[in-house]
Amino acid sequence: MEGSDRPIGGEWGTVRIAHLTTVDMSLALLLATELEVDVAGGHEVFGISAPGRYVARVEALGVTHVGLPALTRSWNPRQDVAAFRELVRTLRSLHLDVLHTHNPKTGVMGRIAGRLAGIPVVVNTCHGLWARPQDRWRKRAFVYGAEAFAIRFSDYELFQNAADRDTLRRFLKPGRHEVVGNGVDLERFRPDPEGRRRVRAELGVGDDELLVGTIGRRVAEKGLVEFAEVAEQLGDRATFVWVGPEDGSDTHVSVPHEDAVRFLGERSDMAAVYSALDVFVLASHREGFSRASMEAAACGVAMVLTDIRGCREIGSHEVHVLSVPAADPQALMYAVQRLLDDPDVRGRLGRAARGRAIEEFDQREVAQTSLRSYDAVRRGGSRSRRRRAGVPA
Repeated sequence: MEGSDRPIGGEWGTVRIAHLTTVDMSLALLLATELEVDVAGGHEVFGISAPGRYVARVEALGVTHVGLPALTRSWNPRQDVAAFRELVRTLRSLHLDVLHTHNPKTGVMGRIAGRLAGIPVVVNTCHGLWARPQDRWRKRAFVYGAEAFAIRFSDYELFQNAADRDTLRRFLKPGRHEVVGNGVDLERFRPDPEGRRRVRAELGVGDDELLVGTIGRRVAEKGLVEFAEVAEQLGDRATFVWVGPEDGSDTHVSVPHEDAVRFLGERSDMAAVYSALDVFVLASHREGFSRASMEAAACGVAMVLTDIRGCREIGSHEVHVLSVPAADPQALMYAVQRLLDDPDVRGRLGRAARGRAIEEFDQREVAQTSLRSYDAVRRGGSRSRRRRAGVPA
């Protein structure tokens, strides 16, 4: 980047930064380290989202949470109009220096609202496009069209994977975008032998038994059906667990063999949970850059991942992970079975995955990149709050 590398805030002093997500869970679980870095830099930090049970965890980071009750994950034209108006009013009232938007829906709404509210610096992180190449053209046209329109209102675009950047490349402003990857808190996620013993004892899994698990919301796109199928086929070889909250949006999905999986709900001792696993599985159909897989890698767990964007970035097939086609329970079963059969392969992949995590998946460096992007926009000539609202860059 041009000019000084001094992080934002030198000439501005304390900077008022807001991170916008759809729900407070994203602030607490996905952005916690980035929020901590902003607070540690002496900035005044706001987390804006629909309020929920994670608000206390967000505020414990030193962040002021601002609730938007009208925000929902699902698209609903009538409610979304109300949420957009509420968002613009809220942004104007906060007198922000920087708005950083996240998630597909709030990424689109937030970039437009931020410009209408006259915020000097508007940055968006694409955590994963809400459309895959194999989706119907109507869905792809809607998602790509919405992103192309919203990009016109932002100053800088950050991408967690190169595939999404390449998909939107024709709409991006020259010199105002980059691929930053993703990361986790490497101080928190590391092998935890004592945690492994405690969690396995809690689950009744002996030292000579095998434990296979996945982490994520209990929804079909996370590979719930495929994981349950594998658990049914290999249930005599290992215990299969699913860690993560239920999601009411998938109540219509039928899951055969669901009783082959032990659903543990949400937990806070995740480093211990990962360490307790012999094999981590992510059978997801869509990912921006899989955080659960990065956490498992940092804890040195052997992994089976689907061969999709957002999982390919975790590591190479046979070097750091085993990769299988998405929505293919038979291929998933063979890969899991191979790891159950061969402790040497499990050990080799786990060690390689941890080494890659240490080198590539430091969330604090990703957070610093965000701060540098704010500063790059400022040095390039930020807008005055008095500039006529609604004019894209």
